[in-house]
Amino acid sequence: MQKILKCLFSRLFIVGLAILIQIAWVVGFIYLLGSKYQWFATVVEILSILAVLWIANKRINPSYKLAWTILILSVPLVGAAIYLMFGESRLAKEMEESFAMANRVSQDVMKEQPEDRRALRETDLQINKQSVYLRDYAGFPVYRNTATEYFPIGELLYQRMIEELKKAEHFIFLEYFIINNGEMWQSILDILEEKARAGVDVRLVYDDMGSLNTLPARFYEELRSRGIQCEVFNRFRPMISVVLNNRDHRKIMVIDGHTGFTGGINLSDEYINKKVRFGYWKDTGVMLKGEAVWSFTVMFLRMWSVMKGSTDELLHLERYRAHYYYIEKFEEDGFVQPYSDTPLDHETVGENVYLNIINQAKQYVYIFTPYLIIDNEMMTSLCLAAKSGVDVRIVTPGIPDKKLVFLLTRSYYEQLIDSGVRIYEYTPGFIHAKSFVCDDEVATVGTINMDYRSLYLHFECGVWMYRSKAVMQVKRDALDTFAHSREVTKEYCRNMGTRLTQSLLRLMAPML
Repeated sequence: MQKILKCLFSRLFIVGLAILIQIAWVVGFIYLLGSKYQWFATVVEILSILAVLWIANKRINPSYKLAWTILILSVPLVGAAIYLMFGESRLAKEMEESFAMANRVSQDVMKEQPEDRRALRETDLQINKQSVYLRDYAGFPVYRNTATEYFPIGELLYQRMIEELKKAEHFIFLEYFIINNGEMWQSILDILEEKARAGVDVRLVYDDMGSLNTLPARFYEELRSRGIQCEVFNRFRPMISVVLNNRDHRKIMVIDGHTGFTGGINLSDEYINKKVRFGYWKDTGVMLKGEAVWSFTVMFLRMWSVMKGSTDELLHLERYRAHYYYIEKFEEDGFVQPYSDTPLDHETVGENVYLNIINQAKQYVYIFTPYLIIDNEMMTSLCLAAKSGVDVRIVTPGIPDKKLVFLLTRSYYEQLIDSGVRIYEYTPGFIHAKSFVCDDEVATVGTINMDYRSLYLHFECGVWMYRSKAVMQVKRDALDTFAHSREVTKEYCRNMGTRLTQSLLRLMAPML
C-alpha cells in the first residue's frame, strides 16, 4: 500500500496524468467535431493526406515515415492530433536558435592542429576519413597528446571519478541524464560541496525527464543553496510539448579542463552495483587526460550557455583551456576525438560513426548495446559486413530493464544470425554499455544506444579513438564478456516471443 501511495503522489505520476488528460482532451475534441460535422472530418482527412505527403518528403529516416504514415492514415483524426503534438523530432524553435547561436559563438575555438590531421592522414587514409567526417559534420577536431583509459565496469570508473574529483583546483563540470540519491551520488555531492566552499567553480546540468522519478521537483534550488551552480535541461512541466521528445542523454564530467569522463554510467547506485535491479549491471566508460578534454569542456559550456540564456561566457572560453591548469606534458596515446550528436540537424552523427566503423571493418567488429532497435541502414551494414567475412558480434542484456523493448530487441536477432552476425546475451544481468571496437585499431565509447531515441531524438556524446591504449582494453573486455554470455541460436530465436507482437512492435519502433 505504501508503494502504491508513493507512486500515486510521485511527480512522474501527477505530471504524466496531467499530460494524458490533455492528450485525451485534444483527441476527444477533434473526434467530437469530426463525428458532429462531416465537413470537419473531411477537412481533417484531407489535411492528413497532405501531412503524409509532407512527411514523405522530409529528410528523416524512412522508418519514421512509415510509422507515422500508418498511424495517420489508419486513424486520421487521432493520428493527426498525435503527430501535431509529438511528431516533430526536434526542439522548440527558441531552444533550437539558442543552440545554433552557442555553436556559432564558440566555433573558432574548435580548430584542430594541422600536424595532428597530417599525422593521421599519413598513418591511414581510410581511418582518416572517419575522423574527417566527425570534424566536418559534428564540429569536433581530432587530438593527440591525450591519454585514454577504459573501464569495463561502473565500480572501477566510480573509484577513479572520486580520485580525480578530489584533485580539482579550478572547476568541475558535470552533465548527466539520471541522478539518484544513494551512495554514489552522495559521495560525489560531498566532494562537490567541499570544492565549492574552497572556491572551485562547480556546475551541474541534469535532465529533468531522466531524473523525473529520482529527484524532487526543485532539486536545483537545493544544489544552489550548497554553492553548486545548477541548471535543468528540459524542465518537465504538466503540459504537452514537442520538446518532451528530446532529452539530454549525455554523461560528461570535466575536471580542470585536463581530465574528462564519459560512458553509459549515470550517477545512481545500480550503475556501480550498490543497488541490484536487473542482476549484475555491466556498464562501461572512458577517462581522457589531455588536450581532447577541451571538446568536452566546450560541449558542456555550450549546453550551459543555452540553459542560462546567455552566450557571454562563450566569448571567453580560452580561460578553460587545460594548459592553464596542467603543467606536466600530456601523454601521446594515439588519436582521440570526442564528439556530440544533437537532434537539431539532419545529421545522425552517432549512427554514422557506428556505420563508418562497420563499413570499414576488415577483421572484426564487437558491439555492446542495451537496446538493439535498428533501422534498415544499420541492419544492411551489419549483415553485409558479416556476409563479407567480418567477425561481427553483438552483446545485449540477459536480464532486461524494459520487457517490451527487450522483446523488440530480440525481434532483430534472426535476420542478423542468418547473415552470420553472432548475438550474445549477457547472462549475469543487464548490460548498459555502448561500446564498439574494430580490428585492434578503432573504438568508440559513449552514451549512444542503438535505438531510435538515441540515434535521432537525444543529445548524445562519445569518444572515437584510434590506436589508443583504450582500444585494446575494450577488446579484452569484449572477449571476457563473450565468455560470460549465452550465444543466441536460430532455434532459440523461434521460442522468444510471438511473431505478431514483435511485428507490431517493429512497426511502431520509431515512435517508442
